Amino acid sequence: MRSDRGAAGTVAGSAPASIAAYAATAAADARAGRPLLVSDFAEWRAVARELLRAGVPPEEVTWGAPGADLFSGAPASESAVHNQTAHPDHDLLSTPAPAGSQEPANPTAPRPQIPRSLMEMLQTAACYRDHDRWAFLYRVIWRWQQGEHDVQSPADPDGQRLHGMVKAVRREVHDMHAYIRFRERPIEAGAPQFVAWFEPGHDVLPQVAEHFVARMGKVSWMIATPDASVLWDGQTLHNTGPLMSSAADLDDAGEALWLTYYRSIFNPARLNTQVMNSHIPSRFWKNLPEGALVPSMVSQAGLGARKIGQVAAVGRRSGTTIPISAEKAQPEREQPSKLDECRRCELWQHATQAVGGEGPRHSKIMIVGEQPGDQEDLAGQPFVGPAGKLLDRVFEQAGVERKGVYITNAVKHFKWEPRGKRRLHKTPAQKEIEACHYWLEKEIATRKPKVIVAMGATALKSVLQTGSVTLKDKIGRPVRHGDSWVVTIYHPSYVLRVPDEATKQEAFSVMVKGLRMAQELLDRSDVAEPPAE
Repeated sequence: MRSDRGAAGTVAGSAPASIAAYAATAAADARAGRPLLVSDFAEWRAVARELLRAGVPPEEVTWGAPGADLFSGAPASESAVHNQTAHPDHDLLSTPAPAGSQEPANPTAPRPQIPRSLMEMLQTAACYRDHDRWAFLYRVIWRWQQGEHDVQSPADPDGQRLHGMVKAVRREVHDMHAYIRFRERPIEAGAPQFVAWFEPGHDVLPQVAEHFVARMGKVSWMIATPDASVLWDGQTLHNTGPLMSSAADLDDAGEALWLTYYRSIFNPARLNTQVMNSHIPSRFWKNLPEGALVPSMVSQAGLGARKIGQVAAVGRRSGTTIPISAEKAQPEREQPSKLDECRRCELWQHATQAVGGEGPRHSKIMIVGEQPGDQEDLAGQPFVGPAGKLLDRVFEQAGVERKGVYITNAVKHFKWEPRGKRRLHKTPAQKEIEACHYWLEKEIATRKPKVIVAMGATALKSVLQTGSVTLKDKIGRPVRHGDSWVVTIYHPSYVLRVPDEATKQEAFSVMVKGLRMAQELLDRSDVAEPPAE
């Protein structure tokens, strides 16, 4: 069953007629003690069917190879084992003998039948490199023909070995897909444009070649192994013998750039050699371009590079949030003197500008809202949008002049989220309220208001400096905080959002009563006498 190679290096293997002629004498040769030499699955299949028809048991057959591997005698049409599609109850005699070939030894014997699932396993297992693979495969189909159908089960010793062979071959196909590296050749060198070297553990080159034919289109390439090579010219896949001796025969001008990039992304601080070796078996490293770099980088990591490998990256990290007040968390450093320079939280990054307070410097009433809205962010003034217009109505109903009141917000930058082309309000987080309290505290210290009106929960939490206070517990109940009274009312935006008209009127009334209460507290002569809460 030996084959001759053509001058161009492509396989010029045994013709189907010669395979059939050799197979026809297989039973006689086996019984005479002569070894049956097969080099690929197609030859083994032809011989095995004649042996089965002649009733030759496995122990009477000696199998051998004609000094070549699975590819050396494979006709081009049968080089990809998986392309030999099996059918249900696959007939080992389904390939008709060519004209002029010898008749089988026992033409009246029943035609052996093999199910598709078993035939597919045999085709795959034939790629497994083992000195007795042909003898083992024949033993499997012999047992099946004798009615021992459990030979296909993993619970059977032969079935367990067959499944192991199939698994190993499929794993090798996967590894070859993953770890093969093509090097680009200079244009002036001609075809093939890309060349790769690989050392497979099993005879899977035909299957892998079909994968890259589908993947790389009309680009020419070659895959070389120690035992065989495949060449794709963009239209035809050529199988031939070994054309290279090692990866050292390859030269790629772009490889230096890849190695530079690989060095730059290597992080010694996160090196885990055990995981690395489990993901990429060591036998693949020697043929990867970066394989020559890995030992030295691992060595450097062990000598100290691991300790400093993340110095630059750690400095750019935001860190872990710790439940502590913003004031206590801040390091000892100079605080910003201008609101536009504030970087105490991240809200400044997405806001147009900081929006400070507005009103008389020595006003005795300070109104504190939540944060600027979309229009306030653009104008740089507090309460100039829809909420501001509603607040003007509250001032009018309460009999309080807006120009005599200082108006500000607990948070000075607009926090929002995109919704199409609109910027929708988003409630500030507690850490952002605490970070911005620095500015509210300065406003209170400068203006020394007698009454502070907190509009909404965010303003109330900022004024009282606690995150546990609730709005419903404080509405309508003035409390003493420091040197000031604190009156709590709803925020104008709440009144705008409430869909029910009755609730809307009630909330508006609460706001009016709150402003009147603030004015009454201011007019009382004992405003500073009640004990602080």
